[in-house]
Amino acid sequence: MKQSNFSVWLQLLWMFLKVNLLSPSGPASVGLLYKEAVGKIMSEEQFVEAVGFSNVLPGSEALKLAMFVGYAAGGVPGVLTALLGAVLPPTIMMLIVASILQQFQQEDWLKSFVKGMSPAIAALIIIVAWELFRVGKTKKVNPRTLMIAALSALALWLNVPSPLVLLGAGILGVILFR
Repeated sequence: MKQSNFSVWLQLLWMFLKVNLLSPSGPASVGLLYKEAVGKIMSEEQFVEAVGFSNVLPGSEALKLAMFVGYAAGGVPGVLTALLGAVLPPTIMMLIVASILQQFQQEDWLKSFVKGMSPAIAALIIIVAWELFRVGKTKKVNPRTLMIAALSALALWLNVPSPLVLLGAGILGVILFR
């Protein structure tokens, strides 16, 4: 028996609300989404295809998967419904956290908390950057990568807009890594 479009859209909305409330990230939500979607609104083959495409394309896996599943189940309105279900929970949570932090923004303990987090965030960024510099099986630093990083840092220091820096780094990458 074929479901009505409205029924499919409600199912998509509820499915993505539930998945995004119960799982912390895109990759962690795949198992839960599989349980919710396969056999109900899509086949296992469609789901595997959706996961494959969401891993290949750039961007948030969770949102790409929501769009693919939404489209497979309900066309363009299904995409919009699935995206609403995927975006609404984190948006509401962030608004709640932001409003709570707004109430305490002048408190000394919050300022100290942020000062304490800042070095940890800087260390995390440094470690991620170091891992990005190391390439190949030998995990050696490529001099061309260091050159692009140095030129990018210089450009940012000279207040070149970051989108232009990224574009320039990409063009340099095409030239240097052929």
